[in-house]
Amino acid sequence: MTTTTGPARLKLPWWVGGDTNAFFGLAFNVMVNVLVLSGLCLGVVHLPGSDVFGVILPAMGIQLLIGNLYYTYLARRLARREGRDDVCAMPYGPSVPHMFIVVFVIMLPTYLATKNPLQAWAAGLAWSFIIGVIVLIGAFVGPYIRRFTPRAAMLGTLAGISIAFISMRPAAQMWEAAWIALPVLMIILVGFFTDLKLPGNIPVGLAALLVGTAIAWAGGYMNPADVGAAAENIAVSLPSLNIDRLLDGLSQVSPLLATAIPLGIYNFTEGMSNVESAAAAGDSFNLRSVLLADGAGAVVGSMLGSPFPPAVYIGHPGWKSAGGRTSYSMASGVVIALFCFLGMFALLGAVLPAPAIVPILLYIGLLIGAQAFQSVPKAHAVAVVMAIIPNIASWAQGYMDNALAAAGTTAREVGYATIAQSGTVYEGTALLGGGAVLAGLVLGSITAFIIDRSFVWAAGYAFTGAALAFVGLIHGERVEWNANDQVSLGYLFAGLVLLAFAFLGPRKAEPVKNEQTVAEPAPVEAPAAS
Repeated sequence: MTTTTGPARLKLPWWVGGDTNAFFGLAFNVMVNVLVLSGLCLGVVHLPGSDVFGVILPAMGIQLLIGNLYYTYLARRLARREGRDDVCAMPYGPSVPHMFIVVFVIMLPTYLATKNPLQAWAAGLAWSFIIGVIVLIGAFVGPYIRRFTPRAAMLGTLAGISIAFISMRPAAQMWEAAWIALPVLMIILVGFFTDLKLPGNIPVGLAALLVGTAIAWAGGYMNPADVGAAAENIAVSLPSLNIDRLLDGLSQVSPLLATAIPLGIYNFTEGMSNVESAAAAGDSFNLRSVLLADGAGAVVGSMLGSPFPPAVYIGHPGWKSAGGRTSYSMASGVVIALFCFLGMFALLGAVLPAPAIVPILLYIGLLIGAQAFQSVPKAHAVAVVMAIIPNIASWAQGYMDNALAAAGTTAREVGYATIAQSGTVYEGTALLGGGAVLAGLVLGSITAFIIDRSFVWAAGYAFTGAALAFVGLIHGERVEWNANDQVSLGYLFAGLVLLAFAFLGPRKAEPVKNEQTVAEPAPVEAPAAS
């Protein structure tokens, strides 16, 4: 890090060598996600290719430009304010969990009920719009939640998301083509976790992609015919307003609220954890500014035709440790937006093998999981693990549900008791994983406050858990009154027990405010950038 005696004297470069590393990593990450959501629209909802590549992706290009340009501005503003040149911009892209949720929970059921993919698309637009509005509201309440939530709870929840939803699927995909993916992973691990430089100072992400792509093509993994077919579909498409389709979806808004409300809360809660993660790595961004960009991106995107809400990404510490500074995020947003406008994604999917790209997601998962333990007091490691558990449960339930769906049935149809006879605790796993992000925050906070003997604050979070469970925002299948009375009672009784401890033994008079987010950042150990 380079500092100066005053922000006015700081000469802040627009590009450094580490930005190249971080650009390739983030750009490939977003690229994979755009390829996946395009495939979901085509193969699951059966939207015409002209609408996917001609409307949805150009709308997403605008979303990415809004977020990544704004996050670059925030990073450069922070760098000048603090007089240092090592500030790393927040990463941004389409929200991965929401990609699958909007397709399988909103658009697919609408398509199956109406047999009309355009009606399913309209429902997805309305859902994304509602998500954006909730995140905008969260921009004003999130900072207060963050102030009184222990860092272990926020980073632990983020680690749970990272381990379960960011790492596990890519890791499984890697092992389906390990002969391609493992060499790529080794290049990434050596390049990002050691001080060794590649020959010619080649960016690690680029080198990894080139090696993996060469192995895949040489080994016959890729099909040349797919490249020719994809090249024929290249066409320039610019974004346009789709207000009529959005209003059509909003006219049937009631069924969408059951998932949009908790997932909107999930979005701003995850954003809050990501900002905390960046603070732990040394860059304290204004939470409200970050969430406003997320919410605005979802609202604008839905008006232009994208049913996929964007979000600040997990992974700031990873790109910072790779050498990323203020401009890598902007470059990635501009390049991916151009690909969206030029209709290049079908061609990219035919040229680049997935096993050469997904190891970068595993790297991010490793780094975020490690950071959760490195950036909190040792005593709070237990709270980190507690915050991780609900996300593992949510991931496990999703895998069970997908397997049952492939067999043409559901857990309810098979029967929870029948499933339990096989040694699988489905019902408890589903309850534990319901509203996993909020549940992880509540359980991690309770645990951290207990460790600190702040029993009144622990009880307060337990009572909060009771209220959230009662309306189904955590540990429930849907948002409804009295969604799960037994779980709600469990939190209520837990709170009473904690209050009893508060009056029986020594306690802290002051709440444990999250002051370390500004005063004592604990940076992740960073390897030298290539």
